Amino acid sequence: MAKVVGVHFRNAGKVYYFNPKELELKMMDRVIVDTERGQEIGTVMTDPRDIDEEKLNSPLRNVLRKATEDDEERNRRNSEKEDEAFKKCKELIMKHELDMKLVGAEYTFDNGKLLFYFTSENRVDFRELVKDLASHFRTRIELRQIGVRDETKIMGGIGICGREVCCKSYLSDFVPVSIKMAKNQSLSLNPTKISGLCGRLLCCLKNEDETYQYLNSRMPKLMDEVLTSDGIKGEVQSMNVLKQQVRVVYEENGTREVRDYPVEEITVTGHKKKGQQQKQNKEDKEAEKAAEALEAAEKKDEKSGENGGDRKPHKKHKNKKKKKNPNNGENRANTENKGEKQDS
Repeated sequence: MAKVVGVHFRNAGKVYYFNPKELELKMMDRVIVDTERGQEIGTVMTDPRDIDEEKLNSPLRNVLRKATEDDEERNRRNSEKEDEAFKKCKELIMKHELDMKLVGAEYTFDNGKLLFYFTSENRVDFRELVKDLASHFRTRIELRQIGVRDETKIMGGIGICGREVCCKSYLSDFVPVSIKMAKNQSLSLNPTKISGLCGRLLCCLKNEDETYQYLNSRMPKLMDEVLTSDGIKGEVQSMNVLKQQVRVVYEENGTREVRDYPVEEITVTGHKKKGQQQKQNKEDKEAEKAAEALEAAEKKDEKSGENGGDRKPHKKHKNKKKKKNPNNGENRANTENKGEKQDS
């Protein structure tokens, strides 16, 4: 067993485990920790606890100390420097006429590295940009290409629900989202209704999908032939999945009547025939086609490794041998500045 505390470095960011050593820590304490990027300041999100060492993905790094007022002041100064670095980098991008959109800049706590996040639809050769940034800031430079979801997570914004987007406010990991989730919830397949600020399927479609799967499994299909608890034979006209109610249409004395029943009070006696299926109108088909294009873009992001590597693929793919790409080093530039390595 290993003693750990959970620490995150930004709002709604991933929680990472660190070794608290002999420090007495509690939730919301500010701490300085040792990371692969150097020293960072973070917030304790879990009380110290013991976990099985087999569950740890990598060796534990240490919590160095509790953050002091001087540390907080240094962190504030870093934030101010990040704004200046962002403006300078945008100027240099325009100077080099690079097809890339700068999203954010971030200093490590110890100022040992300056990271720039950007998006681009194409590969970008930014080696000259890295050299200019390194000579100006006199520190290690890293340029990191991110996906559209990560861009929205950094930038933030207001979703169609009127609240701050989930990825910025609380969502620590991106989860796979498919068009089937929208269908399960009987939502309009209009892309403007089911896509977020990032132009991808809404992450919140996943929130209630498990509940809808269970509720839908208890419901009949539209136009199914049913027998009700009071002996009425009819067919399903509509359903309210959340209320678990079924509207049955039946004939009585030559007139068509409708009545609502709890799903427990009906029994399916037959299924609709292919010739009886309701045909989709042209607008429905176009909306579904556009929604499927959103899902295709979703899968393309996962395949290309965008979204910060947080999003897990829908299915496990067999490993295939990849052909060597002679331009594989195009997007990576390492330059030297006074003996320090510049990473991209």
